[in-house]
Order: sequence, then C-alpha cells, then structure tokens
Amino acid sequence: MNKGLELKNCRVLVTATTFGKCDPSPLPVLEQSVGEVIHNPLGRPLKAKELLELVKDIDGWIAGLDEINWEVIRAANRLKVISRYGVGVDRIDIKEASRKGIVITNTPGSNSVAVAEMTICLMLALARDLINASLSTKHGEWPRLEGVGLKGKTIGIIGLGSIGKEVVKRLKCFKCEILVYDPFVNAKEIEALGAKPKPLDQLLSKSDFLTLHCVLTPDTAGMVNEDFIRKMKKGAFLINTARGELVQEEAILKALNEGYLRGVALDCFSKEPPSGDNPLLKHPKVIATPHMASHTDEAILRMSWMSFENCLKVLKGERPQFIVNPEVFGSET
Repeated sequence: MNKGLELKNCRVLVTATTFGKCDPSPLPVLEQSVGEVIHNPLGRPLKAKELLELVKDIDGWIAGLDEINWEVIRAANRLKVISRYGVGVDRIDIKEASRKGIVITNTPGSNSVAVAEMTICLMLALARDLINASLSTKHGEWPRLEGVGLKGKTIGIIGLGSIGKEVVKRLKCFKCEILVYDPFVNAKEIEALGAKPKPLDQLLSKSDFLTLHCVLTPDTAGMVNEDFIRKMKKGAFLINTARGELVQEEAILKALNEGYLRGVALDCFSKEPPSGDNPLLKHPKVIATPHMASHTDEAILRMSWMSFENCLKVLKGERPQFIVNPEVFGSET
C-alpha cells in the first residue's frame, strides 16, 4: 500500500444509491474532505459498461450493488480503494482488484437488523396473504381470507451469519420451531441461540417457511432449483432477502403454478431491476420488493458512515477496520 494521499487532491466516486440519505449525513463531510465527489448519474446500481468512463482518474469509490468486473477495475487507473456500502462483495472481481493492489472494504453488521426485520415482515405478509387482502379491500371487495399463524410452525434458516442470527432472535417470540443449516457454524453456537442445527435435506422437508441468508458463492449460485424445491415441504413459503442469484426463478415459477409452493417473497432478483415481462412480478402468490431490505434510516446511516470511514482511511494510508482482501494492505500498488 502506498503512502497516504492528500485528500484535497482526491476524487471519490459514490455509486451507492442511498449513501448519505439520512440526517445527519456524511455526504457534506465527504465533500469537504476530498477534492471532488462524483455522483451516480442514474440513481441505480450501474452496469460495467456504464462505469468505464466514471472510474477513470478516481482515487476512491463508495460502491453499491454495481457490476465491478475486471474490465471496470482495469479502467480505474488511479483507484486505491473500493469501499462497499453494504456487506456482499460478490459483484466485485476481488482477484483482479487485489492484483492491482486495490483495497476492498465492506460494512459487516451495519444492516443486519434491517434485513432481519424485513424478513419477518415478508414472512408475516405471506402468512396472512396481506398484499392480496389489501388490494381486494381497496377494490371494494371484502374477502374472507384464511391465514397461517407462525406459532407452532417450523421455520428453516439457511445461513447463520449476522443477519441469520438476528432473524433467529426475532422468531423466538413467535414460539415456533427454528431449524438452521450452516455448515460453517458450530452446532453448539446454533443451539445457544435457541435453534436446532439440521442437515439441509431434513431442514427442507420439515420447514413451513424457508428463508435464505447465505452468501453468494459458486456453490450457492442457483442452489434453489427444481430438485431443491422438491425436497421442500409441500405448501411451504420461501423468502429471499439475500441474493437473487441464489434462486433459479423458472423453478420457483413452476412450483408456484403447480401449487407445490404456497407463496414466495423476493426482495432480490437475478437481474435487477427485473424486466417488466418477468412472470413472477405478476404472480398472485409472489410478493416482490426492490432490494430494499437494508434500507432503513438506521441501517443507511451506519452503512454511510462506515463506508465513508473505510474509504478515507485507505486514502490517508491508514488501515481500515473492515478489509475484504487484507493481503493487499501493505503491498505496493
């Protein structure tokens, strides 16, 4: 890692769409600290081809869910740090960034409570068919809909990172049975939270509700396929507030149309935003939201300040608290 730069000579790109949206905001502090701040011109996560010109001659980058592939990284001729506004780094070519000596940071734990709350919200909305009930009532109808209670039901959680743990904490008050599959977490740690560790096939066959909280890796990409769904309990609900790429959308659609799944809630899609002709968007048994689980006032504020501090520390030649590729820090760029 090179010596620190003079911040007043630095150019910082901010593509995270909700960065600095809360008050007090780090955005004015960032603008006062560096020479120039370049903003996301489209107000959404950017594709690689949209980033190629923006990343030229920038020193720091506060990035959202943008497509940061090898081509983008090679075009960033002065870049010292990619400070992820959020936790996941699956959309960053970490190998290429590390090869160029670019430090990658993230904000672990900053949005865990927000995503956990959204997960419970979607679970309850599915259980009570809340969206269809509201739409029918607004259209002058008065339907007598039957819901599902969480008490006594079995909830399956795949992935017990910081978000999964917060989901477990909130589910305990519903007096339901909580099953967890995470091959990287010790069984005693799972039991200490009041949940039961289970092999994946057992968890799928027993769960009335299944919620995904695992990271996106080559092993988990497309894991929710037709075979996976057929191992689930018939009539179960599925919630995904993690990554859209975990799910094969055509398999979900087939299971819904055949009545094998009772309902699905998706806060993320394999293509974002999804195309208007995506049949899941119009399906009556699907709740679709715009990747908003982490967007609460508290989470936005924490992610903003953490990503701001990570970015400026690297530019000043200091070691940030949260480094994804620590082997880069200390090497020459």
